[in-house]
Amino acid sequence: MIQVRVVGLTEPQVVALLDALTAELAVEGYTTEQTFGYTVEQLQGANVRMVGARVDGELVGIGGLEVQGSGIGELKRFFVAPEYRGTGVADALLEALLEDARVHELDLVRLETGDKQRAAIAFYRRHGFVEIPRFGPYLASRTSVYMQRFVGPETENAPRQ
Repeated sequence: MIQVRVVGLTEPQVVALLDALTAELAVEGYTTEQTFGYTVEQLQGANVRMVGARVDGELVGIGGLEVQGSGIGELKRFFVAPEYRGTGVADALLEALLEDARVHELDLVRLETGDKQRAAIAFYRRHGFVEIPRFGPYLASRTSVYMQRFVGPETENAPRQ
């Protein structure tokens, strides 16, 4: 059974999964500048609410939501341990984050992911995210894919910046 709960950013298991995400992106060939990695301190400074998914007590996935104002939130550092991909862990994490967005009365959740992250892009599409133009700190990135999903009363996924 998958259990999703809020986790502390400094918990050793959370830090280990953040490090695993960074390592996986490096193996894919992304440079440090192309991963837009957030340190624990940056996540704390941005007030990112992190949730974690546990299976049999083991933390196997994480994902964060940064509330950015104007009804917009951004997914941050979404990662599931490779051996738990395809088991519903990512679905449970995303649903928890989208519910958190609704609780914070956000209208829109957006994200940036790498262009080589085909499985991630397909996952987000299955969950109603659509590609949009560049936004925020990613304007100069040539290796990024930008997506969004409305979670509030609006239903049209028109680009919004």
